[in-house]
Amino acid sequence: MIDERDKIILDILVKDARTPFTEIAKVLGISETAVRKRVKALEEKGIIEGYTVRLNPKKLGYSLVTITGVDTRPEKIFDVAEKLKEFDFVRELYLSSGDHMIMAVIWARDGEDLADIISNKIGRIDGVTKVCPAIILERLK
Repeated sequence: MIDERDKIILDILVKDARTPFTEIAKVLGISETAVRKRVKALEEKGIIEGYTVRLNPKKLGYSLVTITGVDTRPEKIFDVAEKLKEFDFVRELYLSSGDHMIMAVIWARDGEDLADIISNKIGRIDGVTKVCPAIILERLK
């Protein structure tokens, strides 16, 4: 279990993973060493799985970001997921119990690139039965 101080540490690191431990220590009124030990324990428990950088796709030349549902023949779901993991344009990938079996976050340079990705790359994977992209208009959170 985690206590209130751990929750505050997690909240701070989720907002900015580069927050110095000295700054977190000041917020909590504890030493930097105590913060370091708590973070290490959270990592060891698997609560903190890693640290990442959030990129701005538009600044990198990707004008379209989609959340794309991919349906497959049931026996092919894991094969299709493995194939999707190989593509650089697939930025995140999830198995889902919702409207689609697989959900992928896809970055495309423009509409032509997205059409090529859907038709010639994802659509041609053995076992894929349907590809449903939803273009993200604006990230709110």
